[in-house]
Amino acid sequence: MDQVRAILIDIDGVLTVSWEPLPGAVDALTALRDAGLPFALITNTTSRTRARIAGTLADAGFPVGPDDVLTAAAATAAHLREHHPGATCALLNSGDIAEDLEGVELVDVTAGAADVVVLGGAGPEFSYGALDAAFRHLQNGAALVAMHRNLYWRTDTGMQLDTGAFLAGLERAAGTEAVVLGKPSGAFFDAALGGLGVGAGEALMIGDDVEADVLGAQAHGLTGVLVRTGKFRPEAEEGVDGERPQHVVDSFADLPGLLHGRAG
Repeated sequence: MDQVRAILIDIDGVLTVSWEPLPGAVDALTALRDAGLPFALITNTTSRTRARIAGTLADAGFPVGPDDVLTAAAATAAHLREHHPGATCALLNSGDIAEDLEGVELVDVTAGAADVVVLGGAGPEFSYGALDAAFRHLQNGAALVAMHRNLYWRTDTGMQLDTGAFLAGLERAAGTEAVVLGKPSGAFFDAALGGLGVGAGEALMIGDDVEADVLGAQAHGLTGVLVRTGKFRPEAEEGVDGERPQHVVDSFADLPGLLHGRAG
């Protein structure tokens, strides 16, 4: 691990579950900060803004600020400003993230015409009426952009469906393919690495989603670490399509030990 100069860290399922810190996570992140090892929290969470995420984590004792957080919503905003300037974007999302979508013209998905359909995180807002309205926009030629393709996530009440389950249906029904901006998008990893000033070969990604977090990062040249918390399932250690996580640890609390050759 001597080559690791920066850490990319998923939040939900790694540092917290339902925004409650996992055992040892605060101490482990504090140890990274005290050691001067740069890190970025990169998350597909779409229910909160960067500032609110950082505030919630800081209140729980994590040594972080807004500049430490990169969200899929912020990456989506950058994509829309560059590739769809001035477009009317029909947003379907659970939670208020307008602050992270600065410069984007947003309308409710059930409103009139739209140039782009934007899917954030799933929740009660993903009703039949809303999904059918999104389908009609796509039939009328709207582009499809998604903040992530996660199928499910873990809350304090167990696993719950996420956007990917609905996105697949919209793509199939409308005969289109979404542009996905969150993990495992290479552009998302590049944005985080650029902010830290390191190359992929100098960074480590730790997450609970074997495909989006770990294998996605490894495919981009980062070192991957899977944690046995959050949405982890035992079969994840076997990987996908012959690709396996390079390291597996019980929790984020084990990361400092792994970095110093004492775990993993």
